Amino acid sequence: MKRFFAPAPESVAQARDFVLRALAVWNLEGRADDVRLCVSELATNALTHGTGCGQGFHVTISAEDTIVGIEVHDSSPHRPRRRRPTNDDISGRGLHIVGMLSDDWGVEDRGVTGKVVWSRFKTVPATQEAPC
Repeated sequence: MKRFFAPAPESVAQARDFVLRALAVWNLEGRADDVRLCVSELATNALTHGTGCGQGFHVTISAEDTIVGIEVHDSSPHRPRRRRPTNDDISGRGLHIVGMLSDDWGVEDRGVTGKVVWSRFKTVPATQEAPC
């Protein structure tokens, strides 16, 4: 599933809702909180750093077997980088959060049309218990 979001602050909440609805339809809500937070961080980064000239961003969510994938596409060719925020910094922790909560993540160039930042999550259906 793929959806476009306008370059507006409310798009971050809309992106979260979009992925949560998809997880519910697929009965893959076992890691919904992790997925939701990572989508929030990546959408915020796209909105803040990747949507120049009034362009928005796309969010794609997919599920295959026990893997949920999210991708956030934006128009900036500049790759995100992990920062080293101090205790006093009010930003700069997003990619650290994505790295801690997801099972894998990365960045791929889309040529002259920007980049995609992706994240993967191992999950189980909400009605199935996770193994110990």
